Amino acid sequence: MQTTLDTPGGDDPASSREPLASSEQVRPTRRRSSPARTWIVTILLVLGACVVLLPFVVAVSMAFKTEAQAVQGQAFALPSPWSIEGFQQAWTLTSFPRSFAISLVVTASATVGTVLLSAMASYAISRNWNRRLFRWSFFYLLAAMFLPFPVLALSQVKLTGMVGLANPGGVVLLHIMFQMSFSVLLFTAFLRSLPEELEESARIDGASTWRTFWTVVFPLMMPMAATVGIFAMLKGWNDFMMPSMIIADPALQTLPVIQQVFQDQFSNNYHVSFASYLLAIVPAIFAYVLSQRWVMSGLTQGAIK
Repeated sequence: MQTTLDTPGGDDPASSREPLASSEQVRPTRRRSSPARTWIVTILLVLGACVVLLPFVVAVSMAFKTEAQAVQGQAFALPSPWSIEGFQQAWTLTSFPRSFAISLVVTASATVGTVLLSAMASYAISRNWNRRLFRWSFFYLLAAMFLPFPVLALSQVKLTGMVGLANPGGVVLLHIMFQMSFSVLLFTAFLRSLPEELEESARIDGASTWRTFWTVVFPLMMPMAATVGIFAMLKGWNDFMMPSMIIADPALQTLPVIQQVFQDQFSNNYHVSFASYLLAIVPAIFAYVLSQRWVMSGLTQGAIK
């Protein structure tokens, strides 16, 4: 004697296929881009690449030319023969090792200071948002974004001279101050996406607030720290106005200021000027290439809660 078990839907094959059919109906269809749209996007990307790469190609071509080739005015012609004469003169005229070292110290100090101070300030603000003091501190920092350095240049020059900071150290301090607002904004948005349960677990295990921040929170903030760091690095490395107005000793000037000092001398020697500019932008390009993955990760994670 055979017994059968009753199953939902019985033995009807059609009833057993109904859930599968319904699931296929609700599955979203993938929208295919039309060939015309693909061509338009491709053309726009090629044009954008040409706009960015064409000046760089001209700079490289002019830098490797001789003085006789540079004065001919054929910017798009390739060097024939290739020469490093411009790099040798730029190295000597700009005192490149000294100015490069000063710019490197200023940029590295400003970048590290901006990342650390902004991260700690953002953590305090985001975790104490219900307290009025911290909330208004955040608004105060945001308001500082509307005060660029040229507006406060005269007062900053006066103050740094009075306290003995008319040197690269004063430039580092001012860079950190003027980059705090934007950096705190990025860090605060990123911290709101981190679960607070991780910090609570660390506190249950006996960790203090200071240790919780450095061992649990700050490692999770590394994508955004890379984003803030690359912005601070580019600002500190390429800045011309602040060092030129703050640093009183010409021997302690950064590389962009030294290049401006020799602009009249480079006005007729285009291969020397372009060689000097290439020497200055190589560290920034190298740093961005190394950290671009973390930069994009920090921007996307900070935008999604």
